[in-house]
Amino acid sequence: MKFALTLFITLITFQTFSQSKTVTSIDDTKPFVLGVIDELYSKELGEKRILNIYLPEGYNKNDSIVYPVTYLLDGSADEDFIHVAGLYQFNSFEWVNRVPKSIVVGIATVDRRRDFTYPTTIEKDKKKYPTSGHSDQFIAFIEKELQPFIEKKYKANHSRTIIGQSLGGLLATEILLKKPALFNKYIIVSPSIWWDNGSLLDQDSPLIKSTFLQQTKVYIGVGKEGLAPTVLPRVMEVDANLLEEKIRHTKSKAVTVYLDYLPLEDHATISHQAISNGLKFIYSDIKN
Repeated sequence: MKFALTLFITLITFQTFSQSKTVTSIDDTKPFVLGVIDELYSKELGEKRILNIYLPEGYNKNDSIVYPVTYLLDGSADEDFIHVAGLYQFNSFEWVNRVPKSIVVGIATVDRRRDFTYPTTIEKDKKKYPTSGHSDQFIAFIEKELQPFIEKKYKANHSRTIIGQSLGGLLATEILLKKPALFNKYIIVSPSIWWDNGSLLDQDSPLIKSTFLQQTKVYIGVGKEGLAPTVLPRVMEVDANLLEEKIRHTKSKAVTVYLDYLPLEDHATISHQAISNGLKFIYSDIKN
């Protein structure tokens, strides 16, 4: 009887001790920090914007090293920021060496239709998306506020990349054609060129003139995507080809473009693979 009682007390004590250790272990956990969150009030947009920022390993605000900057559209934590920051981290490992250590600025989304589209002549889309058509303000925010803010506060050099997919790809294309000097590297994935029945493809551009001298690389990735959501039939793969053809016929010797067709990916799955391929292209001069 005494032996059974002793055994029972021992088991209860062990169980209590184990539970205590478990609670202590949970209390000792720490957050996993991937980057920093910054804020910028935009006069151009009339609102505060959240910036998720990945700083590369070894980043030190007090040393003399400066880094390329990538501006990521749809850069909220629950959108593309985490996996794109991971691509930059992995590809900048010394034993991989495909991408230089870089700062990634994820621009958190507020209203994609408002920020990423220019005015449309399609009445159905005007009614369906009443806030659309203000990409000019968002581009002004990038040019006049965001880039100066990042280059003043963080250790940035003059290498600027923009990454955009879908409507973000439409905005990146609009910047490429209208204000190509804002970035020298473009990763454009599944661009929604169908907007306003593809009118952006008719845009005259400094990029296609012999006077454009900035060395610029343009990657366009598109999957098996099919018909666009338009009244007049448009195929997204065809639009991507037309964009590549327009850029390829530039008279500038400073522009290089590559079209990457990924038939095993669709609009939902293409982003990660295309961005990875895009990084290989825009940094193809890096030697392993």
